[in-house]
This record gives sequence, structure tokens and C-alpha cells, in this order.
Amino acid sequence: MTFDHPDTPRPPLSAENRIVAGDFDGSWAELPPITLPDRAAVFVRDDLEALRAVWHQRQHQRELLVAAASRREPGLEQDLLDLGLTIVADGEIVAEPTEQRTTRPGRVWLLTSGSTGRPKQVGHTLDTLLTVRGKQPPRTWLNPYTPGAYAWWQVTTLALAHPGTSMVCVDGGHPWAEQAAKYGVDAASGTPTFWRQALLTQRDELARVRFKQITLGGEPVDQAVIDLLHQTFPDTRVSWIYASSEAGASIAVHDGKAGFPVEWLDSHKEGRPQLSVDGDELLIASPHRGSGVDEVLRTGDRVEIRDGRVHITGRLGSDEINVGGTKVSAGKVRSVLLEHPGIAWAAIKARKAPIVGNMVQASVVLDDESLTEDDIIRYATEHLAETEVPRRVRILDEIPLKESLKSDV
Repeated sequence: MTFDHPDTPRPPLSAENRIVAGDFDGSWAELPPITLPDRAAVFVRDDLEALRAVWHQRQHQRELLVAAASRREPGLEQDLLDLGLTIVADGEIVAEPTEQRTTRPGRVWLLTSGSTGRPKQVGHTLDTLLTVRGKQPPRTWLNPYTPGAYAWWQVTTLALAHPGTSMVCVDGGHPWAEQAAKYGVDAASGTPTFWRQALLTQRDELARVRFKQITLGGEPVDQAVIDLLHQTFPDTRVSWIYASSEAGASIAVHDGKAGFPVEWLDSHKEGRPQLSVDGDELLIASPHRGSGVDEVLRTGDRVEIRDGRVHITGRLGSDEINVGGTKVSAGKVRSVLLEHPGIAWAAIKARKAPIVGNMVQASVVLDDESLTEDDIIRYATEHLAETEVPRRVRILDEIPLKESLKSDV
């Protein structure tokens, strides 16, 4: 793991680093000014509006939460008002808390994904968000994430802190390779689904992008996508990172393999996240965790240990399918299907079935249009146990991509 000790001095925040967002192409210091309340929850329409809010917070040490306008809904707004934040949308104050409180200087609030209920608010600062503090080579980073997401903040703080680090913001759900080539992008972070979609739909344009660093995160990272990126960009370092709003950035792997070495479990090094497994759940004690997060966080992520590596396969519950009393790992089935060179993307879920209760269903997007459902089932039969074989295969026209750059079926 290569994150820096949290007590390592951070580099001075740089006003001169270049950022590109929409029609804006200039330095942080050249951003159009914005005026915000001392404690603001800002729902933004685009990256430029978000970056203006970030620079305002940096200059004035206010409290700030940034979120995409699509996340705005009454229940969440009330939670933010209860937290003491003023709601700002479309550049205007739309609601203020009934009770005022003292501002916490420099506080940065993040929202959790809300996948298991209403999003929670997690407190950070630029210090806790900036986990890479050592000297970095000059890079121009692509930032395809939704404004306010933890991964968005990770890329943004790199561009805010490290001299010579530029950032190009794009909408990750739309073609971006030409813009990346135009602005000299040489580093990019994205989910496995984001990279699979790009390689399927923008291959010719990507050939003109000279990547030096590619980073994966946000979803389980399988060997097939790592190998695919290595084959496409042979001179590029491909890494994967485990990070969340609650735990912060906790795992970084650079050896070109899925999973992390089992020796990292229960390894205690000062200033480093401590990883452990309880049953089949990943636990993390991280110095980069958000304010108020338990010292040992139960992540809710399921792991499997095989071949000396700890693989994160998915969320507890959703990754496990009960087929006639046999537990089937959806992550394992997905990984096997993705090893087929003609399958560009796959998702696995349970489908109710008589007698056995559930059967395995696969949704796939093909890179080889000659493949049929029978071909895929036959391939699965050759590589999986009988209970693991998908009994129904849905062939989709395109990879479904949520605003978070994760899969959706």
C-alpha cells in the first residue's frame, strides 16, 4: 500500500495548476469567483460550478458539501439542514437551517452512495482527503466522476495540491477520449465498467491518448480488466484502489494483479490502514477515515481468499446466490465470464426458479457479435460448477452505466 502517513506534511496547495472544465481552461486562481454561506451544501450542475465552490472553500476555510444536482431530494435536504448547512442550488440559497451553529473551519462533507438507504454525511478535510502527499511527477489527470463523489475529490485534491498536476473534467458517461488527447491527459481514474465501456466504444480515439497511469476503483476489480488495459496500453502502469467516503483511501495495488496479498491482512504499520477479515467481510481501520466513523469499519464488502490473494467480490448479500442450498459467488461467475475474449461486460444476479429456489442469471455485452446464448452457457459449463452456470443469459446492446460510473441492470 502506498498511501502516505497522515502526519506527513501535505504539499502547499497550488493556485497555478491548470484545470479544464466545460469551457473553462485556466488555473485555480483564474476561476470565476463565487460567494457562498459559511456552511453550504451546494448542488451543482457541472464540474465548473463544483470547482468554484472548492476554491472558495480553500480560500476562506468554510464548511462545504458538494453534490450533483441529480442527488437533490427533500429527505436529503432536510438531513443537510439538520446538519446546519444552508442549501444552495442553481446558484441561489433555497433553504436555511432553523438553528445556527458555529462553523467548523475547513470541514468538507461527503455523501455516501446511499445504496443501502438514504445517503449519510461523512466529515473530512482537505488533509484527510489528500492521501498522496509525497512528491509526484507532473501529470494531467482525467476526472470523469460525478462532482462531490469521494473519487472526484481524490482526483481534485491531487490537482489542488501537487505543483504541475493538471486536471481535465469530463462527463464519464459520454465519449471523452478525443478531449483527453486534445488536452494531453496522461493519467486517468475510473471504474472497471467505465474502462470497459471506453474500450468497447472508443478504441480508435483511445489510441491517441498516451497514458502513463491508469487507476481502477469503485467496483470489484477482476484480472480480465487489468489484463485488457495492459494489452491496450502496454507502457502504462495499471493500479487499483479501494476507497470509500467512510474509510478513505485504504488499499492501493500496483503489481498488475487482482486482489491484494494475503500477507497484508492483520499487518500493523504505523499510519497505514489495517485490514482484516471477519467471516467473509472486509474490515478496515484507517487513519484516513471520516470524522465519526468507527475505528474499525465493517465495510459490507465480501472477500474471497484464493491463490494467496484477497479478492473483493461484491457486497455482502448481493454477491451470494443460494441455488438449491449451495452458495454461489456472483463475483466468481462474473470473473469467469469476463475471461472470455468475446464478452466485454457481465453482471450476475439471482433469478427465482422452481425446486431450487434461485438460479444464476447473466447479463452480458458482447465484443464478438457472433456469440450466442448457447455459446456462453456452454463456455460457463466448461469452467464452472453445475450450480454456478447461468441458466439464462440476457445479451444487451450496450453497457449500462450509472452516473456513479458503476454498472446498472
